[in-house]
Amino acid sequence: MIVTWCTIDHGVLKTVAKGARRPKSQFSGKLDLFFEGEFEIIRSKKSDLHTLKETSVLLTRVNIRKSYLKTLSASYFVELLNKVSESDTPIKPLYDLLKRALEYLEDSEPTLLAIEHYEKEMARILGILNPERPSINTLSDICKIPLIRSEILKLL
Repeated sequence: MIVTWCTIDHGVLKTVAKGARRPKSQFSGKLDLFFEGEFEIIRSKKSDLHTLKETSVLLTRVNIRKSYLKTLSASYFVELLNKVSESDTPIKPLYDLLKRALEYLEDSEPTLLAIEHYEKEMARILGILNPERPSINTLSDICKIPLIRSEILKLL
């Protein structure tokens, strides 16, 4: 199983969790969408895919996964962050933005205002915010916008 992590100090990291799908795996119940946790990896010398050694869960964010629209919105936030960040590059402001967005979705329903706020904050953090243009247009200048955005807008 490939697990993607968003970290403060190392940006987006990809790990392989060997044996994670086995019933008695050490990772059983510890890897799921939007979990927050601590982990230890064995760094690869050949690629950007590292080996997950161990993990512990700090926060499950179960309410997000109970709602299709919340899950879709959280996935959009994660995908957009993934598109604008580089592997193994510190991204503390983007990490903080994602964490705030996930905390919001844990307690509240997604809204168009929340989606647009996330996009505006991301553009501001990246230094590309243009008050005269919608943030989504500015972001689309630097990356391909995840397709699930249009599905979210249909459901809002």
